[in-house]
Amino acid sequence: MAPSDSDVQLFIDETNLEYERVHKAFEDQFWGTKMALAGELYSSSKLSTTKGEMEAFLRNQDRHKKVQELLATATCSEAQRHILKIFDRTFSCYLMKNEEAASLRGKITEMESNLEAKRNSLSLGYHEASGDGKKRFVELSSVGLRNKMRTSSSEEVRKACYESLRGIGPFVMESGFVEILKERNRLARMLGYEDFYDYKVQQAEGFGKKKLFEVLDKLVSSTCDLQRKARGRLAEEKGKDALEPWNTDFMLAGDLTKKQDPYFPFEHAVEMWGRSFAAMGIRYRDATMTLDLLDRKGKYSNGFCHWPQPAWQRPGGKWQPSSANFTSLADPKAIGSGKTALTTLMHEAGHAAHFANIDQGSPLFSQERAPTSVAYAENQSMFLDSLCGDAAWQARYCRDRSGKPIPWELIEESIRAEGPYQVFELGRMLAVPFFERALYELPEHEVTAERILKLADEVEVKVQGGLAARPLLSVPHILSDESSCYYHGYVLAEMSVHQTRDYFMRVHGSIVDNPKVGEVLTASYWRCGNAEMFFDLVERLTGKPLTGDCWVKELEEDVDSKVKAERSAYEQAVKLPNPRECGEVDLGMRMRLVDGDTVIAESGDASFLEACAKFQDYVRQRSSAEA
Repeated sequence: MAPSDSDVQLFIDETNLEYERVHKAFEDQFWGTKMALAGELYSSSKLSTTKGEMEAFLRNQDRHKKVQELLATATCSEAQRHILKIFDRTFSCYLMKNEEAASLRGKITEMESNLEAKRNSLSLGYHEASGDGKKRFVELSSVGLRNKMRTSSSEEVRKACYESLRGIGPFVMESGFVEILKERNRLARMLGYEDFYDYKVQQAEGFGKKKLFEVLDKLVSSTCDLQRKARGRLAEEKGKDALEPWNTDFMLAGDLTKKQDPYFPFEHAVEMWGRSFAAMGIRYRDATMTLDLLDRKGKYSNGFCHWPQPAWQRPGGKWQPSSANFTSLADPKAIGSGKTALTTLMHEAGHAAHFANIDQGSPLFSQERAPTSVAYAENQSMFLDSLCGDAAWQARYCRDRSGKPIPWELIEESIRAEGPYQVFELGRMLAVPFFERALYELPEHEVTAERILKLADEVEVKVQGGLAARPLLSVPHILSDESSCYYHGYVLAEMSVHQTRDYFMRVHGSIVDNPKVGEVLTASYWRCGNAEMFFDLVERLTGKPLTGDCWVKELEEDVDSKVKAERSAYEQAVKLPNPRECGEVDLGMRMRLVDGDTVIAESGDASFLEACAKFQDYVRQRSSAEA
């Protein structure tokens, strides 16, 4: 006798609730260890244990067999079949062929946790001369070092910061990364894949490494001439030393960053994000969001957003709002950190908005791991952080502490100074997936610390034309299981960002402060979660298959033409009232602002703007105390 729809529903309900439990247990540990929270509640060993329990649930062969049996024989509704299909897709990504593979997976998880603990304890920084002529060590995170390279007028300091970043590579080699690479590849081949990169791509994107690099190779070939010309132009304008990795970013934006800095006061970043998203009609559907935005020792060296509580429709149609944890690494005293932090905030809050609006009958539709496409997840956040480069958005939201908007002259200077070199960012993004592909394609006897360090330099030179300001082995994604073989998603997402922006401008006329943005993104990209394939979603919204054409077109745009268009947009936007004087902000969520274990403010007990005011006071007090 075929299982009835009530039997099917019982299985679905049990599966959903158990997944929700193991997911939350892991994510709580992920946040606690990444944020270096105090006490015994969080530890690397507990992180490994909860990750192992979550993955054991996902790879349970009996559960997957039951799903397939129900799909083949059960009498069930279309809604139930829809959920069973995502069960099938998800569990298929995690199956281990035998106990040996499952045991190896657990071993790799433990090795990764040990490496992460060592990396978090690594002290980075540079030495600078003090007033008495002695050298003192200035400790900075990797984000702080990159920011210093962009803004310091001392080449000696910039080079010292670069060398500190370069030191991460040898450190992680000595801390177990070489062995992790070998074991990752051994696991992937045990499961029938070409290598670990092929395994990760097929899990997340639904197609293989070969297809991925056909897309990326085309992007490289269509922009390599732009990359070469941009490097030649920079050397001609600024001298050959401008091409040194510690000099390039400063030569492009050092003085400009200082001029812009007053218009990106970090303490106002949360308010400006909230006002911008609210004006675009973005809502969080009663989500709880915890924001840890300030840099500090021991904290994970990259911004991220994760969801300990996925959004979903519980049995009976009861809405379960999401909870999101996201972080940036701002140092309010550092020049340029306000701009970096605001861009990161727009990015991570974009992730949070996306996952808060997934409306499906299982938490497996709204979790960020495979089979959720990396490109699909990053498209949402990168589309929203792209606004930070728009003159219209800057006219509205980039204001000094007195409320004055950033002058047009600074925006024009930025376009003229950086516009011809935007292709450098494309090269930085492409270098990571090309490095990881080469890394996992190394013959095993070549997987040595010496060869890996050399390979990183080779890829930087081949893809970017020279050594990179952000050395490849300082990119934290490469080390962690969750984000390894992930960076291609940023490239595919950036292709989609430009194509989606083109759609909004053609069809809706604008993006900044346009309430159609939240409506369209929710209906076309967000609500479905991972039930739809990324390429299909982009084509359905924009009317065209995903390509890099819109991106390349922007890279090729004449600077004078861009200045003219952006000036027109700026002049219209700057006439509008100061957003800070536009009343309360309603994003449909509860916000918690924290600094590690310290809770700064909560909007549940106060309004959004009252919480922002407490955050502003806290930032000022902390900055004064550290001065």
